Amino acid sequence: MNKSTIPSRSKFAVLRQICNLIPGHLVPKLARETGVDKKARTFSPWSHLVSLIYAQLTHAIGLNDICDGLRLHNGLLVTLRSATPPSRNNLSHANKKRDASLAERIFWSVLGHLQTLQPSFARGNRGKGVARRFRRVIHVVDSTTIQLVASCMDWAKHRRRKAAAKCHLRLDLHSFLPRFAIIDTARENDGKRSRELCAAIRPGEIVVFDKAYLDFAHLFDLLQRGVFWVTRAKDNMAYQVITTLPVSGGNILRDELIVLLTHSAAIDYPDVLRRITALVEVDGCEQEMAFLTNNMEWSPASVADLYRCRWSIEAFFKQIKQTLQLADFLGHSANAVRWQIWTALLVYVLLRFLAFAHGWHHSFTRLFTLMRCALWRRWDLPSLLQSYGIASGAFRFIATPQQPCFQGF
Repeated sequence: MNKSTIPSRSKFAVLRQICNLIPGHLVPKLARETGVDKKARTFSPWSHLVSLIYAQLTHAIGLNDICDGLRLHNGLLVTLRSATPPSRNNLSHANKKRDASLAERIFWSVLGHLQTLQPSFARGNRGKGVARRFRRVIHVVDSTTIQLVASCMDWAKHRRRKAAAKCHLRLDLHSFLPRFAIIDTARENDGKRSRELCAAIRPGEIVVFDKAYLDFAHLFDLLQRGVFWVTRAKDNMAYQVITTLPVSGGNILRDELIVLLTHSAAIDYPDVLRRITALVEVDGCEQEMAFLTNNMEWSPASVADLYRCRWSIEAFFKQIKQTLQLADFLGHSANAVRWQIWTALLVYVLLRFLAFAHGWHHSFTRLFTLMRCALWRRWDLPSLLQSYGIASGAFRFIATPQQPCFQGF
């Protein structure tokens, strides 16, 4: 970083500027509503939240790491709405005993607040790729498994020697922001969560999910609600073709209208389904895949492209699991794990908002590492984000050709 790109000074540390995006009245208000404030005496809910945000931004690997780091910067920490550094016992007890629904409500409230501050942050990018063809909200539903230590977390065991938590998520394809999330153990099947994840989807919107969420009763409910959906067909699905639609070639092999033959499936979904078979490239090889949808007007290529959008949620999961602190957990209880996961999602939204508001054009990983390095520096955050990088401004080629000169010729 040269002299021309040094950010201007600020009265506040970078950590305080990040936490200032959370409204000052929000955490005490939600703590009163959830009853957490009655159990908090020396360690306030706000100090608890700041400690977990600090743990995410610094990749803290233990309670001592958090407590020592905050105690060393106590002078700057107290300026952050009188936050105090915790002791190891206080932080451990808060993670275990304070209701994690407080962290969940803080996340959704902060997300709503940021969308109110910048309405275009909620709308996202509707002018590129598949979003250009579908001028409506597209939701992607999937889950990710977060590995835990089986010997310490009996509540999360789902196999003989494995324990894990699972985050079921509904992602807005345009804004790349979560719209609904459920954090639970990995013991339950994904299909049991499909109704909860899609409950708030409005008529005319689109939802895309994998065949793990395939539930014909739920699909028929979405059809009656006016929601369009796209999913994968299972290999053992029994059906009968009633109409074969013409295809234009290319990667589309078949376009058919079908009815289900299995008695229970036919009761759950008595209407006609559309089944599209296409060649899809996976790891450099073309594979035949079958897709199901309730829309009879879209082109077969559009249905295949919609399902391809499902990989965007895989990129989202990869981004948060490789960048945020979701590998080393600060507690062994289910409540402590939920606190850490909800705080990780909160930090993700805060950093995404900073990138959007201040025109950050680099990757999310680079933004995270920059915030981690400058956490206690008194730099102006907008100036830092707008000036950071090897080069700035518009890139262009020199139009005037230059005369080459070779020594000795």
